[in-house]
Parts: sequence; C-alpha cells; structure tokens
Amino acid sequence: MKYAMPICVLALLLIGCGGEPSKPQPTSDQAADTVKIGILHSLSGTMAISETSLKDVVLMAAEEINAKGGVLGKQIEPVVVDPASDWPLFAEKAKELINQHKVAVTFGCWTSVSRKSCLPVFEEYNQLLFYPVQYEGEEQSLNVFYTAASPNQQLIPAAEYMMDELGMKKFYLLGTDYVFPRTANKVLKAFLLTKGVPEANIVEEYTPFHHQDYQTIVGKIKKFAAGGNACVLSTINGDSNVPFYKEFANQGLTSDDCPIMAFSVAEDELRAMDVPPLVGHLAAWNYFQSVKSSGNRTFVEAFKSYCEKNNLPGGTKRVTDDPIEAAYFGVYVWKAAVEKAGTFDVDKVRQAVYGLEFDAPGGKKRMHGSNQHTLKPVYVGEILKNGQFKIVWESDGLVSPDSYSRYLHPDGNYPKPTGGPKKKG
Repeated sequence: MKYAMPICVLALLLIGCGGEPSKPQPTSDQAADTVKIGILHSLSGTMAISETSLKDVVLMAAEEINAKGGVLGKQIEPVVVDPASDWPLFAEKAKELINQHKVAVTFGCWTSVSRKSCLPVFEEYNQLLFYPVQYEGEEQSLNVFYTAASPNQQLIPAAEYMMDELGMKKFYLLGTDYVFPRTANKVLKAFLLTKGVPEANIVEEYTPFHHQDYQTIVGKIKKFAAGGNACVLSTINGDSNVPFYKEFANQGLTSDDCPIMAFSVAEDELRAMDVPPLVGHLAAWNYFQSVKSSGNRTFVEAFKSYCEKNNLPGGTKRVTDDPIEAAYFGVYVWKAAVEKAGTFDVDKVRQAVYGLEFDAPGGKKRMHGSNQHTLKPVYVGEILKNGQFKIVWESDGLVSPDSYSRYLHPDGNYPKPTGGPKKKG
C-alpha cells in the first residue's frame, strides 16, 4: 500500500498491525471531523533557540496533511503548549495534552532531561510521543518513537572520522551538565579506550544550561591542543553554543588548531552566531539542508515559504536542519501508521509503525522493526561561511540504530523495553 507526502515522501510501505488491549486511555473529546495532536516544545527559555523551529515544522506538516484531506477523514487540530525549558513542566504539560486536550499523539521534547521528565506520563497513560532529536540511547520505551539518531548513528561515526580522517589523538569532551552529554561522553570514552586512546588524552568537562562565560574553559582547551592532534567533541546544548564558539574564536583558535565536532549545533543554531570564524568546524548529523535531492529542495523551499506566509521571525531566511527534518517526517510516519491501522488506537498505531519505509526530505529511511528507532544515513559536515554545511563524509547506506550501546553493554545483556500496553488484572 502506498501513501503520498505532498512535499517529499513518495511511498510508504507499512509492516505490521494489531496489538493487545491497552490500559484504559483518556476518553477522546475529538470532534467528529477533527483529531488533536500535541506539540510539546520550549518556545521560551534557554532551549527556544532550537525548539521553536520544531514547533513550526510540525504545524507546517499538519497544514499540508489537512490540505490533502487529513487523517482518516479528520482534520488535524494542533494543540501547542510551552514547557518553557523547565524540565518538570514538561511532565505537567504532557498531562495537560493527554487528559485535558485528549490528543491522539504528541510531538515534542529536545533535551533528554525533558524527555525523561515526561516519559512516565506517556507510559502511565499508554500514549505516544514522537521524539525528533539525537540522544544518548540507553532507553527503549514502547511509548516513544525516536526519529533521530542513537549513539551509533552519530557519536561513534563522528569520533571515527576524527581519528581516521583527521588523525586526532586527544579528545576534549565538553558538554552541558545533564543526562545526554554525560551519557554520550560515557559512550564516547568507552569507544575511545577500546581504540587505544590513553585515558590521559581524554578530558571531560561540563557547564550548566545557559552558561555564558567560556574564557577559562577555552583557555584550558588551548593549552590541551598546543601539542597538536587534539579536538573538541561538543555536546553543549542551547544558547550556550553562542558564547562558546565566540570565545573560541576570540582566543585565536581555529579549526586548523583544534577542530570542534558538534553534536547539537546545526544550521538553525548557526543563524544566531557570527559564522565566518567558525568555518571548518564540524558537526555530525543524519540530515543537512545541503543534501542534494529534488525532494529536499522542495522541502527547504516549502519551509521558507511557510515561515514567510505566517510572518514567523526570519521568514525566507529560515533554514532546515536535522531535528527539523526528523520532526517533520515524524508527523507523516504517524499519519501513515494510523491509516494502515485504520484507527487512532495507540496499540494498533504502534504496531503499524514498525518496519515502515519512506522517503523523507533527506532521502530513504526506515523505522526499525522492533526497537522504536529509525534507520538513517550518517553525515559529517563542515561549516561554511554562509551558515550551511559541506558534506565531507557519509555512511554507506542506512545505519541500523542501537537503543543500547555495545560499548556500555559488551556482554550484550540489554534491558527490556519499558511502557506499552497495560495488561489487565
């Protein structure tokens, strides 16, 4: 059975259906001709620099779908809430979406601490969250579909690139102090040690959210890199990236002296930065706006037009990036699964997602057959002076996601999935 995305998805092949009865769910108050979806992204606070665009693109996808007849004959009615970069508030807003607004699905979160804050809510009520941002892994909830990268689809290929292509031998792991950077660096350190990198050549450091003064840290990086063959693997999140890169350039460091490989800086974040001093630094993602395909060109143009039409800040100067693409196609994955299942029932929709194949803006992708994650290509990009990325390396086809890292579980003994249908009795 084929499904059409108006912009870029040419065909969807759905595999699997069915599911066991779930715990009683909140009774839907959907009007006969509408279905509500939740949008749970920070529109204020430190993460607004990254999350606002995800809200925008989910609304764009909903508008496109409505123009083509909606989902199972129902028009999508988005419900937007602002958890304001306040992690406990994510849980409260998730409850609001589920219990007050009776949404059929939620699209949201950026940081892992926000996801983990509201995860118990989605599991308690057996509701679905589509999560569009790369993360640290070590999680597999039957109530979440992870449409972005797990560590083996971003962190590990990036570290391998730094070693194999650039000859890096010293690694400064710098991140924001929360679960994603700490767990990501745990994975990275375990990987580097298996590759024979001496522990003395690996430094870890963390700063709080919204940290602004990087003078001392950059000074330490400059000293660390003085002997050459040193790089920064950055898991800094949010608006702290702006002062970090600014201070890096202020102290005279360039990508030739000490290249930065970023895991949370993409085209959207670069809009807020002075880009020319950043030329040559790197990022690893599963999509860049510079991916060459007719579908991607159409997607980029449509997003710019949508922003202009709705008088959104930046208008036609807006850009697309990896989380934006993942947030966008997540809406279409849910739509296709609902149509395959013939119902909005969470357990049947979940089963319909498994194994789904599709053409997203950045190319072909596939939902994993069992572990809630997404098979994706991997790219390394180099920052250009216009705020875009030149793709300098790409994987050979789609990379299958690991929900748990083999570097942290060398015995292959992985935890069982959490959440899902609640058995009666």
